[in-house]
Amino acid sequence: MVIRVYIASSSGSVLVKKTQQAIVGFLEANRISFEEVDITSMEDERQWMYRNIPQEKHPEKGNPLPPQIFNGQEYCGDYEDFFLSKENNTVSSFLGLNSHPSVKDSES
Repeated sequence: MVIRVYIASSSGSVLVKKTQQAIVGFLEANRISFEEVDITSMEDERQWMYRNIPQEKHPEKGNPLPPQIFNGQEYCGDYEDFFLSKENNTVSSFLGLNSHPSVKDSES
């Protein structure tokens, strides 16, 4: 499965930009393979994201904001969920990854 981070490249919100950068930066720094999906340029991906976020994660008004994280078709969570998993050192299980490193380190 592929970790997919749904982002908005042209968001006017500083908070959205910072949370997106925090997730992407963490995944890159930890060599966790992922792909960014820009919902501002792909309407079908944006609609897919909205449909696949659990109803309890939708705000009372409007649509859920990026960043949103999926492992394949499985919803992992939003920034708050990611932040909690990072604080609890449970990012691998949050992302639905096995406990093995995603990058071979046998060359150490």
